[in-house]
Amino acid sequence: MSEIQMPRLSDTMEEGVISTWVKNVGDKVASGDVLVEIETDKAVMEYEAYEDGYLVKQSVSEGETVPIGAVIGVIADSPDAVPGDSGDGGSEPEAEPAEEEQGEKAEEIQEAAEGTEAEKGEGGSAESTAPASGDEASRPRTSPLARRLAKEYGLDINKIQGSGPKGRIVRADIEAAREKGSSAEEAPHAVEAKEEAKPSAERAASAPAFDDGRASEELKVSNVRKVIARRLTESKQTVPHFYLRRTIDAEALKAFRAQVNEQLSSTGVKVSFNDLIVKASATALKLHPAVNTSWVDDKLLQHHRVNVGVAVAVDAGLVVPVLHDTDKATLSEISTRTRELAGKARDGKLKPQEMSGGTFSVSNLGMFGVDSFSAVINPPEAAILAVGAMRQEPVVVDGEVVVRNRISLELSVDHRAVDGAVGAAFLKDLAEILEEPMRIIL
Repeated sequence: MSEIQMPRLSDTMEEGVISTWVKNVGDKVASGDVLVEIETDKAVMEYEAYEDGYLVKQSVSEGETVPIGAVIGVIADSPDAVPGDSGDGGSEPEAEPAEEEQGEKAEEIQEAAEGTEAEKGEGGSAESTAPASGDEASRPRTSPLARRLAKEYGLDINKIQGSGPKGRIVRADIEAAREKGSSAEEAPHAVEAKEEAKPSAERAASAPAFDDGRASEELKVSNVRKVIARRLTESKQTVPHFYLRRTIDAEALKAFRAQVNEQLSSTGVKVSFNDLIVKASATALKLHPAVNTSWVDDKLLQHHRVNVGVAVAVDAGLVVPVLHDTDKATLSEISTRTRELAGKARDGKLKPQEMSGGTFSVSNLGMFGVDSFSAVINPPEAAILAVGAMRQEPVVVDGEVVVRNRISLELSVDHRAVDGAVGAAFLKDLAEILEEPMRIIL
């Protein structure tokens, strides 16, 4: 048998949520088959099998969150090789779920001393041979810890649906029943006892909330959204940002884009302004390698590859697929690859390597009519470029006021890795490249 462990599907992933089991217990599995869809800190990703066999166990149910390395399932050579069960009516007891094994050991010993029946696996020899009553005989399969928690919470364990092996009721089921309040009702004496034990301030806090007139509803928060919130908070708290702003004349860039797209018309490829900015950023990074760095664990890392990430808005939040070796790619390659990655991001089909290894990012909100904004750095990168909308403004050219197309750029920089003058020199050259766009392809 081979254990399936929660994989690390991104460089920032710490835990994952089982979104959907594609294969069911007993299904035949071939190497390369999609076993399960996992929601990471960035997207929902498919996880493939690395060997042939049969899926004989799903250790984690859909919707559950587990850390990297936790066992989520088991693959075996035979569909009958069920872990923890001999499969032939033998006496091998069912194994406790890994996350509850240590927490239940003390309860099992205590229950055995009190003569309480300790549940064993199917066909086990330690089950009571003469149950005291019919109710006891029909008692649902539960773990000792689940029974203890149900008693503490005042829940009727007979009304709770188990999600563990063979319908076993485990700790997660008790916690879920407590949160939803739909599986059972608390015994009146338990409610009274708990209310009496509460300090007066706590009892006041648990009273019905004042109606503030906002008609609020708590929404389900995806794992992606939770990690975005955590990482952005960490970024602002741990990364000393400074900001550099510059507005460029986009007349030449607009004409250059029209010329490029005319030449590419027969190929079906259409280059956007963002594609030009991404390529120009890669060109400027080659001129200023000090910006293509990262500050990690009190060490300054110099990156010798230029990998530009492009921020893409999806329903779950924001993901940043990465264009590897952007400096070596043509404009048509950048355009094609960006659209492909954006489509996969919206469908939740990005692979780990397509979101890893970024050395610089570009976030463009110009299509939403945003004039300018400050972007938060995506650690461990040292900088991110925020791009506003192209707009017409009156400017002075050769002593005369004329209307020109202009774009606002703002560079957010990690001051630990990049000094102000270095960032300013980078933004200066980037602006000049965009104002003389032939430099993008030379």
